[in-house]
Amino acid sequence: MPHSPAQLRNYHGKGKQGKGPDKSRGKKQKKPEVDILSPAAMLNLYYIAHNVADCLHLRGFRWPGAPKSKGKNKT
Repeated sequence: MPHSPAQLRNYHGKGKQGKGPDKSRGKKQKKPEVDILSPAAMLNLYYIAHNVADCLHLRGFRWPGAPKSKGKNKT
């Protein structure tokens, strides 16, 4: 007796992955306020920034007339 596709999906443990309506579709999740001066953020910045200009650039403070970044970098 052949199995239905739904039974096969459940058999493999995959089920619905990202398909169908989302329960929280109408609500946008609010991003938590992040303190960029917290000790953890400062320690992270210490390891990724090489100078003050780099630090400000990584935190989103760019100089006027700066070229737009075209890479995968979100900042």
